[in-house]
Amino acid sequence: MKLKTLAAAVLALSTGLAMAQSVVTIAHVGPITGPIAHLGKDNENGAIMAVEELNAAGVTIGGKKVTIKLMTEDDGMDPKQGTAVAQKLADAKVAGVIGHLNSGTSIPASKIYSDAGIPQISPSATNPKYTRQGFKTTFRVVADDTQLGGTLGKYAISTLKAKSIAVIDDRTAYGQGVAEEFVKAAKAAGGNVVANEYTTNVATDFNAILTNIKGKKPDLIFFGGMDSVAGPMMRQMKSLGINAKFMGGDGICSTELVKLAGDAIADNQVYCAEAGGVEKGSKFETAKNDFDKKFKAKFNADVQVYAPYVYDSVKLMVAAMVKAGSSDPEKYLPALAATKGFEGVTGAISFDAKGDILNGALTLKTVRGGKLDTISVIR
Repeated sequence: MKLKTLAAAVLALSTGLAMAQSVVTIAHVGPITGPIAHLGKDNENGAIMAVEELNAAGVTIGGKKVTIKLMTEDDGMDPKQGTAVAQKLADAKVAGVIGHLNSGTSIPASKIYSDAGIPQISPSATNPKYTRQGFKTTFRVVADDTQLGGTLGKYAISTLKAKSIAVIDDRTAYGQGVAEEFVKAAKAAGGNVVANEYTTNVATDFNAILTNIKGKKPDLIFFGGMDSVAGPMMRQMKSLGINAKFMGGDGICSTELVKLAGDAIADNQVYCAEAGGVEKGSKFETAKNDFDKKFKAKFNADVQVYAPYVYDSVKLMVAAMVKAGSSDPEKYLPALAATKGFEGVTGAISFDAKGDILNGALTLKTVRGGKLDTISVIR
């Protein structure tokens, strides 16, 4: 009887170990609370969709069928909270991390993931510093602020013919970084920056800085920050009678901006660039359109900005595990770094030596008829 009991216990233990070994945990981190929770949830939904599809199709790593488990964490768009979450995930020994959304949380968290040897793919952090720290574990699937801010700076002068420009940034790693790159490119193209103002990423009152800017009579205002601040800022611009064009990076390039600004946005007044994009007529256009439809059907919400990049990041990470035959970060990291031509819904993904996407796309957009409208996709 005792032998039978012992045998049963051993069988139960071995079965339990086998089950534990068959689960591969990947984490997603983003701001699920706070002023840009709509963007964080959008990203999280992209991860949920990818994991569900992978498990439905079946994933085999090293000859063994596995279940992908998604662990989700909230960094609240706060660097301190972001590093606390990163340490939690490192202690939990997750196989990989998709995130964070913001540069301000991605950069400090990346040191913790690097120390733990955990691969990290950000779908949306654009500050160049993120991949220039010498960490082998950091990757991103979108173009950085050097390209994004630089492109907007040139566009403001060469296409929009702005003569005088006011610049506002929210002092975050993202907002300050994209504003600096914009200013460099705008000045190089012959633009004149007549005002530099600063706010925060949670501010709601901009009357003082906007009144100062109004006196400088700019043709265009560039804002380095997020839609949650840009929307109210545009409402106050309208109330002060400021009719300048309004430009920003991917942080304002969302459907939420249109809701937050309301009738303060005139047609062809807002210009922004999303780090990423699929060219019309390319073989990826159908895949991206199908993704948008499936996303809408599943979550009853339109894609905000970066859900498809999260979706691709999850599938890319798992593909590296499959190729390496292991979900051990140390073993699959070289396969991830060597990614060349991975075909996702956002296009073909290849990484350079720093972990940046090669030949990353940018999508220039404006607002017309109360909707974001694509102007062009450039590389």
